[in-house]
Amino acid sequence: MGMYLPCLGGPGNDLFTTPDRETRRLELAEAAEKRQKETTYRGVKNPQAVERNKKNKEMEKQEMRPSPPGGGGGMKWQVG
Repeated sequence: MGMYLPCLGGPGNDLFTTPDRETRRLELAEAAEKRQKETTYRGVKNPQAVERNKKNKEMEKQEMRPSPPGGGGGMKWQVG
């Protein structure tokens, strides 16, 4: 009674097409990144300020670390 099935060649043949695997993978990756950003900054009015504060704290931590004995840098000069 008016019901067309896709297997019988009715109008259901072109209703739904699946994208190829690479396109689907890219869409899923983008959606995951978007969800992660949203959850990271949930309730934060200015996310850029939060990032700047994190970077500043990391810089301060690195400046406060004592340098290793021998001048640091990891390179040794040999004169010979």
